[in-house]
Amino acid sequence: MGKLVVLKFGEGSFEQGFAVTLEIGEERERATTEITGKLPSFPEMPLYYSHWQSSYRQIGNRYRLYADKMQVTNVSMIQDCENASHILRARFNTWLRAEEFRPLREKWLEKLSSTEEVRVILQTENSQLQLLPWHLWDLLERYPKAEIALSSPSYDRIHKPLRKNQLVNILAIVGNSQGIDTQADQALLQQCKNAEVSFLVEPQRKDLTDHLWGKNWDILFFAGHSSSKKNGESGRIYLNKTDSLSINELKYALKKAIENGLQLAIFNSCDGLGLARELADLQIPQMIIMREPVPDQVAKEFLKYFLEGFAGGESLYQAVRQARERLQGLEDKFPCATWLPMICQNPAQNSPTWDELRSTETKDKRNSVLSPRDRFTTTLLSSLAITGFVCGARLLGLVENPEIAAYDLMIRQRPAQGIDSRLLIITIDDEDLAIQRKNNEDLIGASLSEKSLNKLLAKLNQYQPRAIGLDIYRDFKAKQPDLITRLQNTQNLIGVCKGSDGTVNIPGNQPPPEIPTTNLGFSDFIHDRDGVIRRHLLFMNQEVTSLCPAPFAFSLQLASLYLRPSGIEPKFTPEGNLQLGKTIFENLKSRTGGYQNIDANGGQILLNYRSSKQIAEQVKLTQFLSSPINPSAIKDKIVLIGVVAKGDSPDTWPTPYGVPLDEQMPGVIVQAQMVSQILSAVQDGRPLLGVWSLWADVAWIWGWSLIGGILAWRKLSLPWLALAVIITSSVLYLVCFGLLISGAWVPFVPSALSLVVTVGLMSIYNSTTKVRVASGK
Repeated sequence: MGKLVVLKFGEGSFEQGFAVTLEIGEERERATTEITGKLPSFPEMPLYYSHWQSSYRQIGNRYRLYADKMQVTNVSMIQDCENASHILRARFNTWLRAEEFRPLREKWLEKLSSTEEVRVILQTENSQLQLLPWHLWDLLERYPKAEIALSSPSYDRIHKPLRKNQLVNILAIVGNSQGIDTQADQALLQQCKNAEVSFLVEPQRKDLTDHLWGKNWDILFFAGHSSSKKNGESGRIYLNKTDSLSINELKYALKKAIENGLQLAIFNSCDGLGLARELADLQIPQMIIMREPVPDQVAKEFLKYFLEGFAGGESLYQAVRQARERLQGLEDKFPCATWLPMICQNPAQNSPTWDELRSTETKDKRNSVLSPRDRFTTTLLSSLAITGFVCGARLLGLVENPEIAAYDLMIRQRPAQGIDSRLLIITIDDEDLAIQRKNNEDLIGASLSEKSLNKLLAKLNQYQPRAIGLDIYRDFKAKQPDLITRLQNTQNLIGVCKGSDGTVNIPGNQPPPEIPTTNLGFSDFIHDRDGVIRRHLLFMNQEVTSLCPAPFAFSLQLASLYLRPSGIEPKFTPEGNLQLGKTIFENLKSRTGGYQNIDANGGQILLNYRSSKQIAEQVKLTQFLSSPINPSAIKDKIVLIGVVAKGDSPDTWPTPYGVPLDEQMPGVIVQAQMVSQILSAVQDGRPLLGVWSLWADVAWIWGWSLIGGILAWRKLSLPWLALAVIITSSVLYLVCFGLLISGAWVPFVPSALSLVVTVGLMSIYNSTTKVRVASGK
């Protein structure tokens, strides 16, 4: 879509100067930029034009002005005309570079690109201003796709019937042709594609009137002699050797033709400014005239070039500019030929293309005129359909993978919550394993020898931790009597076992025989189809044949022990959700957020990771056993004991922070994330991750589809539309990211998909549909 520029000249004169307003906006839209300025007085300007006009008319090159005896062109007259044109051009541009006019010039350069197609409309009642060679403005010449048109400050929109002709209907009037050749004009019109031309050759007045009343014309064409009188205030066309008419004498017939859809009048004849001023009072959409007497050959060549461009698909303004500039090849014999063609425009009407003048059954469907209300309805229904399609694809799981990928990206980008001071993690790494073996400690297939475990528990109990979590499988009896006694009597010690799964033939792991059943927790993780841990299993019903009797998760058991002194005990709501204090952990369903048809058995929630790096203070086993301990680092805290070694049967898991083996998270760290999530939700008010209802998700996706439709309404150029989509998608991502930080996982990928699809489909639809936009004028 191109740009529309309007230059409005207020009251003034060349003696006093003119107030000027510049408006710039998108084509077929309201102006978005407006600035006022002034052109200073320049009393000599009309004199420069009169001097050029006088020297031009003295040449007498077989003009279509009057049927007078033709003069013979004199070479010196041509030179005089060219000299006068150079002077006029120089003085004209000097005037337009005046300091008072500079703000308008700078705003023009700021807002308009030289690659854009620009329609410039000059609004003024001053006939001397209209005559000036505005196409020679040095600013305008920087824009190869710009063309200027004249307009009256007073205008109205004509509401034309929506029905169009299947062919472009042209009424061609061939008037008095004495001394000129109008046969070439007729031949050029007959060659126009998709056009039906009716010729009236030297008609009588009644015959012309009847034709104007009798049919829906798209273009009115006149070739022959014409002239303007009274300083361009009125014009006259010569129908035949005896009759001539003013526009006022055709007023009612022309008004009827305009009401029936007449879009364009072409006067390929002399001195047309008077004709244009009278026709403008009838609100004709646009005209093409000649500002001065036009040589016969120039008129024929202009018509040929114009019809080639306009009927070939160029816009009206581009077709006129190209045809006008091609006349330069004739200026050795016909000086200033490029000055002659002018467009006169009704600003309330849109400039049509050749194809927009006509209609076929197929084209009616594609190029039907849409009012703003129709356009809104179309976009509303389209966005609903696209939303239904996207939501259907989502329910079928077709967008689950990209949704999960976007979720992982947001999880990684969230700011870390910092270290949880309620936890301490004692880790067993490869070095700790090597030291135990070096000390001849029997690991018995485990990662922690009985000697080291006994010593570790004894040292921990000295500093009174609130809970101890042993995240190490011990499905065998202890041998050392001291350890057996310690395991049995340590009331705040939680052991682990693993439940069985008959569907995939996983037998599970037995719990440590010495630890009471009430102090056991299952260590089972729920991983997604890609193996990544994104969910937190809080409780479940163990299978009948399971080796693990624990109904509650290891993390929940530790958190419950920690919260018990505060009077908080686990209980269940009537809906079967776990409740700790005032915090309710709502169970996931098989369709939750981006998840579609997952196994939602047991009490599952989304795992709200605290940090990708260090979630709590960590100390190595060997270091803890051999070094002095700060009592405050252990007292009333939860101590987790687990393996982080990577050499012997590593216990690592893929998380949103990393899937490759070297980026996976040790199981004990994942357990710490789960414990921290429970405590942070209950004690700190940190939001749990949740999702909206299905219908809220649908409304959200539909809203972004509507935004895509609004972007398509703007009918931006492809680069600007792409930039708008990128910016809008970025805003969508930031909003979804912010909501995730606050605890809500909302659809990003489906919303972005509906946005892009709506923009794409509506843009394609708009490109083949004529949209009527209220101009507000």
